[in-house]
Amino acid sequence: MSEDVRVTDPRAGGGGATLRAYVELTKPRIIELLLTTTLPAMIVAAEGWPGWGLAVATLIGGTLSAAGASVINQVMDADIDRIMRRTRGRPIPTGRVSPRNALIFGIALGTAGFLWLWATTNLLAAALSTAGLLFYVFVYTKLLKRLTTQNIVIGGAAGGVPVLVGWAAVTGALAWPALVMFAIVFFWTPPHFWALALRWEDDYREAGVPMLPVVAGVPKTLNQIAVYSVITAGVSLLLFPWAGWIYYVAAIGLGAVLITGAFALRLRPDQAMRYFTVTNIYLAGLFGAIAVDGLIL
Repeated sequence: MSEDVRVTDPRAGGGGATLRAYVELTKPRIIELLLTTTLPAMIVAAEGWPGWGLAVATLIGGTLSAAGASVINQVMDADIDRIMRRTRGRPIPTGRVSPRNALIFGIALGTAGFLWLWATTNLLAAALSTAGLLFYVFVYTKLLKRLTTQNIVIGGAAGGVPVLVGWAAVTGALAWPALVMFAIVFFWTPPHFWALALRWEDDYREAGVPMLPVVAGVPKTLNQIAVYSVITAGVSLLLFPWAGWIYYVAAIGLGAVLITGAFALRLRPDQAMRYFTVTNIYLAGLFGAIAVDGLIL
């Protein structure tokens, strides 16, 4: 066992510490970002506010599914999480939660998400949410993450699922606007995560994870970040037929910031985490504009 790994007694700190460890497993900040895309999709689908009951029910179900995916992902990645500095403090590597208990917890969350969405929205929304969980766990984490530099490109599909869930919860079907919003998240994901991979390149190399900077090098990664940033901004314009002027202004302005930041990063690769923050602001701002547009216009 590496000397850098901190293994603690899972009982240390009492019930409060244990509860915090389980909450930490769910990655609340990532869930928050995912749900940021769900509600705007519901507003566009409903052509206005979808109603508090449906909105809250869908967000609860989406939270359960996303949390389940995060927990199961950490069970499957426990070996590399112990190696990487960024992740070695997580509940499983530190011994605060056992892999067995975490797996049971993750499966329970995912199952609860499916049943909740089926009971409170419809079967399509529930099925899409669970499909996103399974895709993330088995296609991205199990198959692609340790196999190819394109892991995060294909894995980005899981990040776009909350949009589809939100749309399906309102309409019981899917339509072109939902697919466009899905595509925005899909193409946004690579530059977002490659910026993170640039910051933690040594971690990924030590853990044997073939992230693009490790295999292809920093210059090629920077080029790919720029390419996908341009594609993301371009795809966002495809939503214009279903949006108003607030979204037009936001898409153009935020797209310019995203692209400018990507090309600036080529000159200052050490600013990768700053660009990572820019990508978060871009997605939140863009979908926030979608929501405002749908409520006001």
